[in-house]
Amino acid sequence: MRDGGGAAIWTSALRIARLVAADPHGCGGVVLRAGAGPVRDRWLDALRGFLAEGTPVRRMPVGIAEDRLVGGLDLAATLSAGRPVAQAGLLAEADGGLVVAAMAERMGQGPAAHLAAALDTGLLRVERDGLAEVRPARFGLILLDEGIGEDEAVPATLADRLAFHLDLTDVALKETAPSPSAGAEGTGDDAGSGDDHLAALCRTASALGVASLRGPLLALRVARLIAALDGRSDLRESDAVEAAGLVLAPRATRLPAPQEAEDTPDDPREPDVAPDPATGADPEEGTASSGDERMVEAARAAIPAGLLARLTAEGPRLRAPRAGKAGAKAASARSGRPMGARPGDPRRGRLDLIATLRAAAPWQRIRHRPGSASGLAIRLDDVRITHFRQRTETTTIFAVDASGSSALERLAEAKGAVELLLAEAYTRRDKVALVAFRGRGADLILAPTRSLVRAKRGLASLPGGGGTPLAAGIDAAGEVALGVRRGGGTPVVVMLTDGRANVARSGIAGRERAGEDSLTAARLFRAAGLRAILIDTAPRPQDSARRLAAAMGARYLPLPHADAGAMSAAIRSATE
Repeated sequence: MRDGGGAAIWTSALRIARLVAADPHGCGGVVLRAGAGPVRDRWLDALRGFLAEGTPVRRMPVGIAEDRLVGGLDLAATLSAGRPVAQAGLLAEADGGLVVAAMAERMGQGPAAHLAAALDTGLLRVERDGLAEVRPARFGLILLDEGIGEDEAVPATLADRLAFHLDLTDVALKETAPSPSAGAEGTGDDAGSGDDHLAALCRTASALGVASLRGPLLALRVARLIAALDGRSDLRESDAVEAAGLVLAPRATRLPAPQEAEDTPDDPREPDVAPDPATGADPEEGTASSGDERMVEAARAAIPAGLLARLTAEGPRLRAPRAGKAGAKAASARSGRPMGARPGDPRRGRLDLIATLRAAAPWQRIRHRPGSASGLAIRLDDVRITHFRQRTETTTIFAVDASGSSALERLAEAKGAVELLLAEAYTRRDKVALVAFRGRGADLILAPTRSLVRAKRGLASLPGGGGTPLAAGIDAAGEVALGVRRGGGTPVVVMLTDGRANVARSGIAGRERAGEDSLTAARLFRAAGLRAILIDTAPRPQDSARRLAAAMGARYLPLPHADAGAMSAAIRSATE
């Protein structure tokens, strides 16, 4: 696939479309990484053209409700019949066909779990609203991955269950001309048993660093499907080789080790092994090793050029580590993403009328006694309110000890860490604030912001030197954090200090009193339920810093020689 460029990728993409159309559920489906545009649309049109007439194709939006996805109570039919009547969901409607999931990189855990269960069993279980039924749901899944960069990806639980991972981002529209064959022809090589080919595919997967056993199992299914499309019942080595290139190569996490020739001289003491009289072949030579080599080479050749470059340069790591969380999840009464309905008081939330009617509908025949007034009988325990969840904005508050002779070094490290985190603000949806304490008190140098210009300006004008009013610094950082929390955000305080205070809250110098005040401030900080990380910047880890971290309930990180990159990485790992 590397030498042919976009045209070769497109030819392989059409082959994949034909295989998926032949057996959607058996293949699992396709992870299709491509932005919305004519290239992706043309591939989807080709896939639909390969499907048998009447095959259902259902499009799954990213914010689909659970009852629409898996099914639930048919409200109108239930009210008419006076008993629970089920309504099929999108997955049951797609039985025997395809589900196309748009913006799959944003899919939530709930829909992903339902899809994974249906892919594994081919069945859909509905147990809600007084219903308990099982429906067939054998479908193939097309995950449209529109993520930008390596940080955004489809759910790994689903990607592992789909045979094909296809990337069309480097294919130009002019390279998408229809291919007359859209596939490879058989080579007429010898057939082998399914167990032999599965063992060879497992060895190939191991050579490519594919850890999941689903990889070689899906490759074996695809190899059998290739043979069936060629009108054969026997499985040939060429089928397994092609399947390895289509299924295992995109999953590779390392390059296979090169085969080294064995030049060891023959031992005259070992007796010669006679060839097999029936076949004339050397019994020690066999066909497994040569077949494995061809399969590994085919998979190597099918590894995309960009992936091959990353494997060569970086080793086993395929995806760059995520920059961080995109804000903490928090329950909300009236705003955010709807996460279903639950019993509750409509005065304390938003009434979900449809869910309320669904809860009341199955009981209408029982509740309506002879002679009672007609109408819908709704009781208090039927009332449902919508449950919302929204991601809160994370604000990292740096509280920097700007006192002493090493203040300039610490401030330089803090400046670099702030700039690195701000560069990731779009991905993380974070803000950054800066509090500095020196002399007799603490100052808010930088209010919560995403502006890199403001951060540089505030850091550049910050002087250093003087005493260490540690209690004042903790108090100031706590006030900023409480303000962020009152505004609906998630604050994280990062303190850079050696923990040795020498200025009390009153502004009077004195280590003993200053130490007591700092521990008192730390305990108040912990009582407020704030999250914190304390970075010990002393040349050697200090007991005073450990005690202060314990009093604050903060994570303790001794980083005596940390630069901006190490500090930023430590903060990211501690806040995840």
